[in-house]
Amino acid sequence: MMELLNDEYYMRLAIQLAAGASGQTGINPVVGCVLVKDGRIIGMGAHLKRGTAHAEIHALQMAGSEAEGSTAYVTLEPCSHFGITPPCSDRLIHEKVKRVVVGSTDPNPLVAGQGVERLKQHGVEVETGVLAEECLQLNEMFNHFIMSRLPFVTMKTASTLDGKIASRTGDSKWITGAESRAYVHTLRHRHQAIMVGIGTVLADDPQLTTRLDVPALHPIRIIVDSRLRLPLEAKVVSDRTAETIVLTTSHAPELKKQQLEAAGVTVLVCGEDERVDLLKAMELLGGRDIASILLEGGGALNGAMLEQRLVHKTQLFFAPKIIGGGKLAPDNMQFNGFAYMKDAIHLERTTVEQFGEDICITGYPRYSSEAR
Repeated sequence: MMELLNDEYYMRLAIQLAAGASGQTGINPVVGCVLVKDGRIIGMGAHLKRGTAHAEIHALQMAGSEAEGSTAYVTLEPCSHFGITPPCSDRLIHEKVKRVVVGSTDPNPLVAGQGVERLKQHGVEVETGVLAEECLQLNEMFNHFIMSRLPFVTMKTASTLDGKIASRTGDSKWITGAESRAYVHTLRHRHQAIMVGIGTVLADDPQLTTRLDVPALHPIRIIVDSRLRLPLEAKVVSDRTAETIVLTTSHAPELKKQQLEAAGVTVLVCGEDERVDLLKAMELLGGRDIASILLEGGGALNGAMLEQRLVHKTQLFFAPKIIGGGKLAPDNMQFNGFAYMKDAIHLERTTVEQFGEDICITGYPRYSSEAR
């Protein structure tokens, strides 16, 4: 059945425009805008890159003089402050747009309802909350970052049904199928950074880049390496395909730090202990405007991030295989665990998708208030 022409119909078009730019906007939100007048779409736009025109501006430029008297459907509240670009609310007022339909209000304290209020003060009809949940979902990473100034971390694992990420001999190619692996590269495109432990680099010498059939964005590569064991000839150092950041401690050898920095690697000291202070690391990365991280760690790093409550979303891929191996075969998550089932990390809002023969369980961790 054909969908009815109504506010939700046009907002869905705006959502599609925004979603198409996912991963391109850095610490800015993805936003879509559709302009409609006299039953026709007269302009469309999406925010494509931080520091460039917002979605509303692209749509207004397409509409030209027809914008007067139109209705604008925007997935996120139009901004009202001067940042890198001028306020979109002022431009909508200037172009005499009659009505603005907003999906979700902006969590950014610089906006937070001010854009809607400014439009209303200038006689523009405003309706908010149309497909609000879907619009909020578009910017779950941005919303988290703008409120906490810490990166939104998505933990991705690929394991057998018994939770193993490699066999007892260390063989891991390939656990999941081609369809799953292609989707993971799409996830890399959509996150600003990818994070692994030094064990993964030493075992596999990965590139940690995005490889798809079409050109895609490469994430910043983050290596957790408390003793700076990262070889200078490792691909993440030598290929210069993308920026590489190493997280280490004050105990790391100063000479190796200097050698890595001379090779173009950024080394961040995260704490005085033997192990990297992961919360401090997230604070430093957030300070560098890294808003989203795809965690593709081994079991130890995954477990440590969960223990520190630094994982905000999980995408767990399971292949229909059982490998066994006991303690000799590494698990997808390794940490001390909890004494009571009531303290277990519970995944909320779970969804299940199938990629070839594999399944992917997506969820959002709920951490017990009791467990630490």
